[in-house]
Amino acid sequence: MDLLGGLIQVPGFQKLWRRVPVGSVENKVRLGIYRYPHYAWAVYSAARQAKNLGLEAISVIEFGVAGGRGLVALEHAAREISPRFGVRIEVWGFDAEKGLPKPIDFRDLPHVWEQGDYQMDVAKLKARLSTAKLVLGDVSQTVIPFLEAGGFPPIGFVSFDLDYYSSTVAALQIFEGANATRLPRVCCYFDDMIWPEDACHNEFAGEFLAIREFNEQHDSKKLCKLNNLRWMMPYADAWQEEIYYLHDFSHPLYTKKLTPPEQLPL
Repeated sequence: MDLLGGLIQVPGFQKLWRRVPVGSVENKVRLGIYRYPHYAWAVYSAARQAKNLGLEAISVIEFGVAGGRGLVALEHAAREISPRFGVRIEVWGFDAEKGLPKPIDFRDLPHVWEQGDYQMDVAKLKARLSTAKLVLGDVSQTVIPFLEAGGFPPIGFVSFDLDYYSSTVAALQIFEGANATRLPRVCCYFDDMIWPEDACHNEFAGEFLAIREFNEQHDSKKLCKLNNLRWMMPYADAWQEEIYYLHDFSHPLYTKKLTPPEQLPL
């Protein structure tokens, strides 16, 4: 482990560094110095993939903006990471604005969340944003029109933070567009897989069920957990268990080689 990898194990070091976030983009991403380290890691990974594929721009999306802290952090990460790869990054936030809708049944975990939770102050949030765009309305009514309207770069990262099973199912329609609307591998973060403890997350409700059903319904597109991410990182954090990838096996760029071989000399 290098010096920075060792320092990150010191209690409070990450928090202190976030107050004075100096250093290279690579080190800040690798060591979790961004306000939302999972967003920064995902955007970095998506931009790197786009660069290796020869693409000029990508889109990154947050489903479930609520107060907007996450979207502000996503915009900040995109702004810093974009010049590192020379890839333009558009930021989008989808939200109902009025809080969560009424739960459909037990699959939406109504013992944890209820109608009206997580409302947005649109004017206050817009005052904090620079380039990110908001798509307001029930996600079941906004995703397909967004795809049909087009005009956005290929999607490289999506954060799903809609709490409900039903809303997550609706948001997953973002992957129903043509291949050109996304990268061959789209990094996904699912926020509601661990906490809160009282949720007792399981494969028959919530995001786990939405993912399982998506995979059952698609032959050439699969949502797969990114295995062993914890062991690729110099520190452990819960978000590393919530990173998935949408694999679009039929995408014309899926089999394009991304990196040169790292063969050691004899």
